[in-house]
Amino acid sequence: MLQIIIALLMGYLIGSIPTGYLIVKAKTGEDIRNVGSGSTGATNVKRVLGKNWFFIVMLLDAIKGAVPVVIAYLFLTKYVQYGVTPVIAAVGVIVGHSKSIFLGFTGGKSVASGVGTILALSLPVGLITAVIWGIITWVSKYVSLGSIIALALTPFLMWAFKQPIGYIVYCAVGALYIIWLHRENIKRLIKGEENKVRE
Repeated sequence: MLQIIIALLMGYLIGSIPTGYLIVKAKTGEDIRNVGSGSTGATNVKRVLGKNWFFIVMLLDAIKGAVPVVIAYLFLTKYVQYGVTPVIAAVGVIVGHSKSIFLGFTGGKSVASGVGTILALSLPVGLITAVIWGIITWVSKYVSLGSIIALALTPFLMWAFKQPIGYIVYCAVGALYIIWLHRENIKRLIKGEENKVRE
């Protein structure tokens, strides 16, 4: 039980590091939460700092997602054969990113950090998820649509690659949580009012 608690707290605290907020604050002095969607994620950072910082923040958030899962896998080994401690760390990450203790429990939508956790759990599934996200985002021009579809497919990809049941359940629950965080985006997509990543 102690290892599970450590995994959860570690994932949450690392996930809570507000990458986008810190970068925008350092470069402009602005609070990213007062811009655009109010999210601290890469898409909102792009509105302030441009596409280069979009990719930098996305990469940093993915690394932030992967690190706690890898640490749990390597060092919190009591339940690792069942995938429990890495999954608990992953849960902590996506909750931390979206409800950061350092930002009064606000944050981003946990897409990049969530993909980072999936990459650490299963590299093939994570890479395929990233490719699906990239293709759908490029074709549709909607980051939110790419995120929703790519993450919705992750439990099926985990199943197809014969990953532990814990990984499949995590991806299913995590996808539902991240889709719920995108509920306003979904409303705008339906109305045709969602912002495009490029015109």
